[in-house]
Amino acid sequence: QFLVQRFPITVFINPFVSDLDNSPDEALVDDFPIIDKKAVEQLTEGLISHYLPDLQQSKLALKELTQNQEVLLETVQQEISKFKECSSILDINMLFSEAKYYHNKLVNIRKEMLMLHEKTSKLKRRALKLQQKRQKEELEREQQREKELEREKQLTAKPAKRT
Repeated sequence: QFLVQRFPITVFINPFVSDLDNSPDEALVDDFPIIDKKAVEQLTEGLISHYLPDLQQSKLALKELTQNQEVLLETVQQEISKFKECSSILDINMLFSEAKYYHNKLVNIRKEMLMLHEKTSKLKRRALKLQQKRQKEELEREQQREKELEREKQLTAKPAKRT
């Protein structure tokens, strides 16, 4: 038996028993070295005292890392929502530009309609004036004809009346 002293605890190891000789399922109680409870407790305490600070430090580092990841995740989600808002703002801007385009189109159509209305009004007035002028000319011709007929009547020889 050899003495192994790594910690302040002494452990007895049997050099004739190898880990390769038997699997843990096949191990017999006789193959295990006899270790008293105090040695096991001291080994446990030594092992814990050796690894516990590192484990606690690792636990704190993992906790801090987890918190940082949560903060980062929340920040990324906020940025994603900002990008979504930007996307919707771009959509809104596109809608506004379309609205402006169609508004300008409507304004141009309205101008054209007003211009056409003015032209039709002028054409109606002109047509009315022409109609009035034609009626006046027809009336004047009719009056002229009547005058001529009256004149012809007066000019035609009338038989003299016998008295």
